[in-house]
Amino acid sequence: MNRKTRVSIENPNGALSSDKLDFKRILPVFVIVLVDLLGMTILLPLLPLYAAKFGANAMTVGLLGAAYPVMQFIGAPLLGRLSDRYGRKPVLLVSQLGTLAGFTLMGLTGSLWFLFVARMIDGLSGANIATAQAAISDSTTEKNRTQALGLIGAAFGLGFTIGPAIAFAALTASGNNYHVPAFVAAGFSLTSILLTIVWFKETLPAERRGHVEHKAEVSLGAMREAIVHPQVGFLLVLMFAQQFAFGGLENLFSMFSLSRLGLNAAGNSVIFVFLGVIITIVQGGLIGPWSRKYGDRWLIYLGLAALAAGLVLIAVTPGQPVPWYSRQHVAAELTSTGHINGEAAAAGNIQIPLPDDAHTGWLGLVWLAVALLPATLGGGLLSPSLNSAITKRVEPNEIGGMLGLSAAFVSAANALAPVVFGAVFQLLGSTAPFLAGGVLVGILWLLARHLFPAQMRPQAGASRAIASAPSLPSH
Repeated sequence: MNRKTRVSIENPNGALSSDKLDFKRILPVFVIVLVDLLGMTILLPLLPLYAAKFGANAMTVGLLGAAYPVMQFIGAPLLGRLSDRYGRKPVLLVSQLGTLAGFTLMGLTGSLWFLFVARMIDGLSGANIATAQAAISDSTTEKNRTQALGLIGAAFGLGFTIGPAIAFAALTASGNNYHVPAFVAAGFSLTSILLTIVWFKETLPAERRGHVEHKAEVSLGAMREAIVHPQVGFLLVLMFAQQFAFGGLENLFSMFSLSRLGLNAAGNSVIFVFLGVIITIVQGGLIGPWSRKYGDRWLIYLGLAALAAGLVLIAVTPGQPVPWYSRQHVAAELTSTGHINGEAAAAGNIQIPLPDDAHTGWLGLVWLAVALLPATLGGGLLSPSLNSAITKRVEPNEIGGMLGLSAAFVSAANALAPVVFGAVFQLLGSTAPFLAGGVLVGILWLLARHLFPAQMRPQAGASRAIASAPSLPSH
């Protein structure tokens, strides 16, 4: 059979069917991921202040932030192997049920310990996105996988923009009742489960289950060997360090804006909408053209410089509360009762310092908004650009393993950043974590100018593929 005959059989229109993405097959995955992400992003600006409501200090909030990635590090590989053996759909459902249980417990919680348990349950079962990405790999070929992953990247952008907006609406409608957004998040999680049951079709055929190719395990030894790799070792160090610095911003931002500007959970939700819009613009519209025009090296330099400048500018944000701030009302919001029974009584359980409301104004908020532009630009550029550079500096048969190690370094940073920067926040004040992160990234920018490895070989299309692939959230 010649090629022309084969083409006409596979696709009577004259094109190989593998060249075109089957949107009907990918659409359920896109919608499920989007709905699932909405549940997670609703709680993103709320979690540190939810912990503060139960008397947590900055160090304890940092430990809470680390609970999810630590448990995910334990549970995700196991769930990934189970999905290879039993199929994507049952494992996706188990993961979603764990997320639903975590969100529901968070809504019902009356103590800090239950909040920790809720995050650990969610983390242990937290393979939703990874399983969805595996389903996309099952449903695509190398020619159209980049396009499919781009749709998942779009779901991330939408989720990180819409989720905090829903949180703001839920808090406003409930009079800043922190339990309500958790139940709303649980509702979205339940919706994603129903969609998976009714709409999602298994993508891993029965004959392929249990017969997957062996994949190298990610271990501490493998990570140590990768660091000394002459072509990508420094890039992996940069990957860890930038995620470490940006992870401190993600986990401590709500506490910082509370202590400097008096922003409560609703106010922080609006800020996170702003961040989501910037990330969507950067990863959805800018990084592709910039990568093709300037290359990965330029993007990495720009990302490091922007993130360093942004973190330093955030650190020196003027401590002027927003015009609508009332210390008494915010203090009451952060108590277990939520009632105003006198300022001293209301603030007695709060371990995060609240600003005085004698001199309010717009300077602090405007400054912070401007500072977030370069910080978010840098954070949005670095991870996909570094991964793209890594794929171009190893042999083709090493790409999968190196990207797995890159993800391991990101996970390690997500686990360490909230603990370290939470302790720094507690011991040295709200400015110290962001200033330290900015100085660290600035030093790495200087080192990168001298230590950035030369490209070993061209890897056609790798930059576009990695730029389109979303990074896993740290929840």
